[in-house]
Amino acid sequence: VQTRISRTDGQLLAIAGIWDEWVSPEGEVLPSYTMLTVNADSHDLFKNYHRAEKEKRQVVILQNENYLDWLQGSQEQAQDLLVGFPAEQLQAST
Repeated sequence: VQTRISRTDGQLLAIAGIWDEWVSPEGEVLPSYTMLTVNADSHDLFKNYHRAEKEKRQVVILQNENYLDWLQGSQEQAQDLLVGFPAEQLQAST
């Protein structure tokens, strides 16, 4: 079943990610993207979306005030943002 996760306040979700480009020997530019995740074994919402025997994961959702810290901050600032988003600020719908 497809599930939509959204913020309870209706604002957009900003997910922490990284990207890079690799140039092949033939000169083809290949972009690569990934969304970062953290453990969600005890997260009241995300723990429901993986098989029982698998580790629970959730994407890293940034608080509005942390966008620039993620995009322009130091490595230490970015690392401090790798936390779970509060479950009470999220909702799931099918």
